[in-house]
Amino acid sequence: MRIEARNSDDAILAEIGQRLARTRLERNLSQERLAREAGVSKATVERLEAGEPVKSTSLIRVLRALGQLENVERLVPEPLPSPIERVKLHGRQRQRARERREEEAAAPTGPWRWGDEVDPGR
Repeated sequence: MRIEARNSDDAILAEIGQRLARTRLERNLSQERLAREAGVSKATVERLEAGEPVKSTSLIRVLRALGQLENVERLVPEPLPSPIERVKLHGRQRQRARERREEEAAAPTGPWRWGDEVDPGR
């Protein structure tokens, strides 16, 4: 079954439980051994696989023991920064163009020189 918003809470819990049971069996773990490795009771693993509600910490422990904890990142991704936070992260960005200052406009317009050349007029 695909987990979708239109599914009931009970149906979603049942599907999660079935998926965890299949993952446990693929790893050739008994419920008792998984419970021991996760630090929860065997009854908690049984309830989880049966689609019954369990504490979120118990679910996290079981996911960790099954090597599936990193999948929680996809379940609840880190939110993107707000537009105001993005501006703060990127620093101050230029908003306007400006006219050249008088001293910049009065600078010599001849060819560029290093400054250490001998002036032919000397």
